[in-house]
Amino acid sequence: MGRDRYVDFLRAWAILLVVLGHWLITGLVRHPDGAIEAPELLATVPWTQWLTLGFQIMPLFFLAGGYAAGGSWTRAREAGGTAAGWVGQRAVRLLLPAGVYSGLVLVAVGVSSAVGVDPSTLALVGWAMAMQFWFLPVYLLLSALTPALHALHRRWGLLVPTGWGCLALLVGVLDLSAGLPYVGGLNYVLVWGVVYQFGFCWRDGLVGGRRTLPAALAVGGGVGFAALVGAGPFPVSLILVTGQDPSNTDPPSAAMLAWALSQVGLCLLVAPVVRRMLERERVWWAVRGTGAVSMTLYLWHMLPVLVVAAAFYLTGLAPQPDFGSPAWWAWRVPWLVVLGGVLLGVVRVLLPLERRLASLDVGVRPDAGPREAWRMWAGLGLSVWALAYFAGHGFAYGGRFPVWAALGLGVGTVLVALPRRAPRRPAGEPAAGAQARVSGALEEAV
Repeated sequence: MGRDRYVDFLRAWAILLVVLGHWLITGLVRHPDGAIEAPELLATVPWTQWLTLGFQIMPLFFLAGGYAAGGSWTRAREAGGTAAGWVGQRAVRLLLPAGVYSGLVLVAVGVSSAVGVDPSTLALVGWAMAMQFWFLPVYLLLSALTPALHALHRRWGLLVPTGWGCLALLVGVLDLSAGLPYVGGLNYVLVWGVVYQFGFCWRDGLVGGRRTLPAALAVGGGVGFAALVGAGPFPVSLILVTGQDPSNTDPPSAAMLAWALSQVGLCLLVAPVVRRMLERERVWWAVRGTGAVSMTLYLWHMLPVLVVAAAFYLTGLAPQPDFGSPAWWAWRVPWLVVLGGVLLGVVRVLLPLERRLASLDVGVRPDAGPREAWRMWAGLGLSVWALAYFAGHGFAYGGRFPVWAALGLGVGTVLVALPRRAPRRPAGEPAAGAQARVSGALEEAV
């Protein structure tokens, strides 16, 4: 199966909306004493919670991720690859850039703490620099489960996301009614796992071929979301709002599941139209260019906010209309333009580093056996825990350096990314032949 440009478009579109959404809701206020505050727009101006229906596009990441992972794992399995080898190669491509980003931020946190930066300011900045991290541990967990999930998919097809969806609803009911600690956290894997599984189904032609099922998902999910928000207990905001209980994102709720299913249906319905647009080389060039730097955009897009805050707010140069007023919204336009310019500069500076990381021949081999697998799984577990900590607490919770989480991510990334050992070749097999046995597992075309 050739590369589907529409899948690349979904990922590029999603990353742009993530960046734009985070910038749009981030507002800064400079007080007379010079202190900088970042009021929570969704809580301060409640009507803006409706905007999250357009900006909550994480289902696109998981749908495209499932589509790509299904094809990649199939090729690896057919080439003789192992689950540990495939998971390790997927994980290292996320952990290396995430580890570099986290390391640099943690160095800045350590230096700032040593020179006496106010702990509350440090905690706020540390939170802002980690606000996007929740996606990484969830995606890594789903990647680790992919060999098992794909086996279920090959046997049961559409029954798998259906069953997972029912289980997610049960977990949500238990979380709301029984208040059992940590039970709701299962829905990070279950709710997003439903969309991930639909990616498998989409690739294998179980959905999308006919318009009936996508239309049913779009309409049914939309109606379900309206009912759960209008008559049910859930808020309209699809992004976490401080003080809201229950939340649609922490953990993902039944309303989030309904909206995700509606979004999956809409994506499949509009696919033919968008594919025709992507046949134009200029459009495809833009999509491909965005995809090439997507990880950099995702990780580093809040750094421009700190740069602009220092340059224009700490100095008092930025205008200060009332927060949420029409004048404040008008100033969002130059705000976004300036942030975009700074981010382009950041991307250009980091591009050689990203290419270097992508070219490193590290991690376990595609056909890794038990001796190599143990350290990959141990490293992955440590990394997922550390990333989950940063996602929930930021890089400077309470204004303090997160020693254990930093060690966990560092050690975990090293264990996953240790240089691979050369495979033992059967007697009489040339080196080229040994490489050919697993070469298919190294491909990442979707």
